[in-house]
Amino acid sequence: MDWGNRKDILVFLEQKEGNIVNVGLESLTPAHTLAQLTGGKVLALLIGKDNGAEADKAATMADGVISVEGDAFAEGAADAAVYALEEIVKKYNPAAVLTGNTPFARELSARLAAQLKTGTVQDVMALNVEDGTPVWTVPVYGGTVLEDTVVDTLPIVAVTRSGAFSKPQAGAAAQVTKETVEVPADAVKAKVLEAVKEISEAVNLEEAKVIVNGGRGMGSKQNFKLVEDLAELLGGMVGATRPVTEEGWASRAHQVGQSGKIVAPALYIGCGVSGATQHVSGITNSGYIVAINKDEDAPIFDVADVGIVGDCMKVLPVMIEEIKKRKAE
Repeated sequence: MDWGNRKDILVFLEQKEGNIVNVGLESLTPAHTLAQLTGGKVLALLIGKDNGAEADKAATMADGVISVEGDAFAEGAADAAVYALEEIVKKYNPAAVLTGNTPFARELSARLAAQLKTGTVQDVMALNVEDGTPVWTVPVYGGTVLEDTVVDTLPIVAVTRSGAFSKPQAGAAAQVTKETVEVPADAVKAKVLEAVKEISEAVNLEEAKVIVNGGRGMGSKQNFKLVEDLAELLGGMVGATRPVTEEGWASRAHQVGQSGKIVAPALYIGCGVSGATQHVSGITNSGYIVAINKDEDAPIFDVADVGIVGDCMKVLPVMIEEIKKRKAE
């Protein structure tokens, strides 16, 4: 692939509540792969009101950091962030722009690609290099098929799936360069006046090491408490399928799957989960999958490392008691 005069790889690192989101740091790994291909550097980009220590943190995982700060870049201010991102791309002329798969970053990447009239790949699960050309693996048809995609326009805009890549090892701190971007008033179509945080928003399933997920097979909200009890016992988090959130047994913040959150825990336990394609596509990067379902033909068993055929209302109490005994020893 002819990179022309484009060598460096730009990685936008989204911040939430003053901290870089984990999937953003993960996207630095494929960026380093691309940089080896282009002969350039990996430049991390932070856009926020005060990047502070997070810019220094990023400097240990990249070849350089670009920090854009200002009151216009409050969390969630998409219009201002897109404008700043485009200005930085114009100045630094990167070969590719990468970011992690979050709702905010997906919006920014799509708008940036449209503005630059270039190609974009979303929800990247793997990156390979064939004959000097990057090949991106992405899910299609609701995650039922994986497709290898080549983008032949520059810069390439790519969004990586949570858990698909590991974070790079921290090393010596690179230089942090501060850039000033003045956002014109007509570039801002919507402003964030106030952010109201619900307790449910504290659910960070994307970075959870253990997830106990409940499906419609749990039968009722009362039975769903078994899922919550097991998750608490294991020091994990509670996940839920879409039907469960629609029934009101768990809040929308707990929804796992294509229409919820894409997760990659070390351990995923599915309780009463049938294994619909939309849900399975959101858990495929899990390290170890345990499925409990009374239907031995449930699709969830096709992706499980361990399958238990049985009634969750009978199996879970036994599991909980056995784990309590082990922990007490």
